[in-house]
Amino acid sequence: MTVMQAPAYRRAEYHGFQAGGGHFVYLVSAGAIFEIDADVRAVLTRLDGQELSHAALVRELSSDGTDPADAEALVRELRAARLIQLGAAAPVMPQAPPADFPLQALVLNVTNQCNLACTYCYEFGADKIATPAGKPKYMTLETAQASVDLLIREAVGRKAVHITFFGGETLMNFKLLRDVVDYANAATAAAGKAITYSLTTNATLLTPEIVTFLSDNRIGVTVSMDGPPELQDKHRVYKNGKGSYAVIEPRLRTLIAHHKTRAITARVTLTEGVTDVVRIFRHLKDDLGFHEVGFAPVTTGEERAYSLDDNGMDSVLAQFSLLADEWLEYALRGESHGFTNVSETISELISGVNKSHPCGAGLGLMGVSPSGDLSPCHRFTDADTHSMGHVSSGIDRAKQGDFLAKGHVEAKYDCQSCWARPLCAGGCHHEAFVRYGDTGHANLHYCDWIRQWTDTCLRIYGVLAVKNPGFLERFAERKGLS
Repeated sequence: MTVMQAPAYRRAEYHGFQAGGGHFVYLVSAGAIFEIDADVRAVLTRLDGQELSHAALVRELSSDGTDPADAEALVRELRAARLIQLGAAAPVMPQAPPADFPLQALVLNVTNQCNLACTYCYEFGADKIATPAGKPKYMTLETAQASVDLLIREAVGRKAVHITFFGGETLMNFKLLRDVVDYANAATAAAGKAITYSLTTNATLLTPEIVTFLSDNRIGVTVSMDGPPELQDKHRVYKNGKGSYAVIEPRLRTLIAHHKTRAITARVTLTEGVTDVVRIFRHLKDDLGFHEVGFAPVTTGEERAYSLDDNGMDSVLAQFSLLADEWLEYALRGESHGFTNVSETISELISGVNKSHPCGAGLGLMGVSPSGDLSPCHRFTDADTHSMGHVSSGIDRAKQGDFLAKGHVEAKYDCQSCWARPLCAGGCHHEAFVRYGDTGHANLHYCDWIRQWTDTCLRIYGVLAVKNPGFLERFAERKGLS
């Protein structure tokens, strides 16, 4: 006669941390953060490295003086909260979005031309995947209008949509940008939808007239910039090798002084020799006056002269931690700091995100090339192998489905045992393709970095939850309106 053994409890998948004198867990299955008391810790401690049946777990808790009824209720509560589970269970992964997931944003690559020749450019540099030969260099108004019409048509149920203007250098086709805003304002109003705009620029072509237009139309501006003169001019150069800092500095001051309707953000690309994060932040935030400054390591395939090695990444993470400490000091006083890398992660933690995919690429967001080809995002623009339809004929659902199936976190074996996957989901599709030749490959070279950084931000969240929870509430409201 076979005796059936009762299923035993084990700890669910979570990441524990301490902050602000409190104990917390980040529950991976839900992307949620819980502060836990001594009673909960007692349960989790007992299940550390062992499994216990329901009866045995209640009995052990009762042996410490806990009322049996209270112990029974606590165990059931923790099971309902998914902090403990019965028996072995496969890692919990988020469901795939529905096939008819509505579009929310387009990135219009209004030109694939640029007046700079940045040495690390993913679009035109050594690791480029674009195949622009024989294609239009500038988007026409007809193509742009078809893009807007597609966005409205595919944004079923959306109350608001968004357009980002991109390049090349976006402002080389400013006339089109201006015409698109007029057309999109009218078209979305007729469809009963709101619309917002943003653009990315190298700032070399900014004029007072352009700044006034951007401010009047509440167009958010992100400036690609790498810091003070000697760092900016290391890679962000003209075709003749001349640096760009002296050209953009006065234009930036005009932009920041006169664009009053949206925050002005700097986006820094970190490369070999451009890793002095704190110094760069001080210059861009304090000297030039950017509202927010964000950093990202350069995207590279095989080893390039400008790529970051492990020592460079360790230095970057150490400096990120210094700025994160500053961010927390500001937040405890109820003030904004401006270090985007913390702000974005805290925003995701507040929202309880549990990503099926690293970002909205190919899902709620798509890129449009100057010719009207659709792609998963702006980083795949003009790459024939990643085309996903055309604005005139619509989205190619088969190609979209294939891209999203590859990119789902559940398809990435290495992610299934990682506690940080709700925020990361394997990392950037484009980075994966450049590095591994597969958009669905996990960005393994960043895994340790991501886990350390996520832990840092979780601890910031925990301190604020204990010492200034009102800031988290106000922060969530502000991010929702930005």
